[in-house]
Amino acid sequence: MNLSHSGREIYGADGHVGHATAPGFPNPSPAPPYATPYVVQYPDGTIRWSTGLCHCTDDPANCLITCCCPCITFGQIAEIVSKGSSNCAVSGTLYALLCFTGLSCLYSCAYRSRLRAEYDLEESPCADCLVHFCCEGCSLCQEYRELKNRGLDMGIGWEANVDRQRRGLTLPPVVVQGMTK
Repeated sequence: MNLSHSGREIYGADGHVGHATAPGFPNPSPAPPYATPYVVQYPDGTIRWSTGLCHCTDDPANCLITCCCPCITFGQIAEIVSKGSSNCAVSGTLYALLCFTGLSCLYSCAYRSRLRAEYDLEESPCADCLVHFCCEGCSLCQEYRELKNRGLDMGIGWEANVDRQRRGLTLPPVVVQGMTK
């Protein structure tokens, strides 16, 4: 917020200045409609994740399922990210088998990279493989929340989500431009 001699100036997400008015007085320039606040695009074209890596408890049900049986969460993510070419049950079963070898993080890392490429998400807090190797459960929960926050119903699979979007029940979020110099 920038204070000036003429009043309080408020900078919006689009960089335009609006003025705060006293209660009971009309606003000289009504605020423009803003998109959902969780999608922010940086100047380099990448977009911030809608939730942080360690915000697993933002969705307690998914957190519990991922802690007890991460293959379920991974299967749902894999089906959506692959646009239906990978079946949820098959991907989840393969993930469960790879858990016995310790290589499941490499398999799930590939889907995180695909998800990031699809939505132009930033590679943070570090490289995809490191995120999955060091914090597999948290990364799966974050990917699940990202897809859910983008309007996808993770429980119904790819085909049902496509059908919902075709009927107009789900709209993708609008991207808000980040601050530039």
